[in-house]
Amino acid sequence: MTLDLQGMGVLVTRPSGQADNLCRLIAQAHGKAFRFPVLEILPPADLQALLSLLDRLHAFDMAVFISANAVTKGMDLVHAKFGKLPEHLLVATVGAQSAQTLRDYGVLSPICPQDIFNSESLLALEPMQQVRDKNIIIFRGEGGREVLAHELRNRGAHVEYAQVYRRAQPLSKPDALLEQWRRGQIHAVVVTSNEGLSNLHAMLGQAGRAYLCNTPLLVVSERALALAKTLGIHNVRGAHNASDAGVLQSLGELGAQGTP
Repeated sequence: MTLDLQGMGVLVTRPSGQADNLCRLIAQAHGKAFRFPVLEILPPADLQALLSLLDRLHAFDMAVFISANAVTKGMDLVHAKFGKLPEHLLVATVGAQSAQTLRDYGVLSPICPQDIFNSESLLALEPMQQVRDKNIIIFRGEGGREVLAHELRNRGAHVEYAQVYRRAQPLSKPDALLEQWRRGQIHAVVVTSNEGLSNLHAMLGQAGRAYLCNTPLLVVSERALALAKTLGIHNVRGAHNASDAGVLQSLGELGAQGTP
């Protein structure tokens, strides 16, 4: 189905360098993307400890990638060090976008949920059940949820984190963005992480928060839906998934309902 966003202005908050494809798809659907990154992706604080861990990559039975950023940063390091992942290593991920990024790196059939993309859904899959005495490495950013590692350890696995990046709030000022909002050019907002939503809320200031609360907000998880409402944002709905295609489809549905 061909989507037509009918001039919809969409605020895209993905980090710099990671928004290009979504912005291109929005433009192809006759919308207009406004970029305002709310996350900055930085190298890990302790690169040497990470490299030492990767020296032992062949000793692991499974690698889990938490996000597309984890795939990109982790696989770049793996390729530089080994050329590819060890062939015996089972590879799993949480989301559709991460799975596609893994396929782009040559991992053809990663273990991944099919409908709901979170740690709980991954843990429910059959390959994640019999993990006693398995060595599992989780590629992720610094910090984040502990649900996956906690449950895998409960099932008897030995789990270590490869923290391949860290996130920071950009120092960008919202003045130009607020002017675009004031002119009525922004009709929808896309935020694809809880931390990104918190950062956007903080970066906008009081005046910008009023705009945010009165603009349809598209998020990609139940946790983000709950966070939005905690922040006082009630015009919020979940995208089909975090992939560019899922976000675009959800934007099309917004447009069909009268946005803008």
